Amino acid sequence: MKPFTQRVVAIIAGIPPGQVMTYGQIAALAGSPRGARQVVRILHSMSKKYKLPWHRVINGKGKIALPEEESFTVQKMFLEAEGVAVSEAGEVDLAVYQYNVERTLEEHVFVDPQDGE
Repeated sequence: MKPFTQRVVAIIAGIPPGQVMTYGQIAALAGSPRGARQVVRILHSMSKKYKLPWHRVINGKGKIALPEEESFTVQKMFLEAEGVAVSEAGEVDLAVYQYNVERTLEEHVFVDPQDGE
């Protein structure tokens, strides 16, 4: 796994319940400020494998970005179950619910379960 991917996985895994991060915010923290689309790809391909809290990642406008109605509804329900207020349009108040990581990336430890560690 590439270092950027490892950092993205570690950051997403570290988002606490009841808070959200944006794709762009995660990309910047992982070292690629313009890598929001890469975060989308990583999230899509690795969420199940690494049991990532995919529902805690939204777009930079504070909205659920999933186009399918079923996926949109599932993400909205998961966020609401954690206490995040989500409008009918899928909007989240980033001023209230955005997770601002104060730790350095070195504190985010990622262990690949396939490495057996």
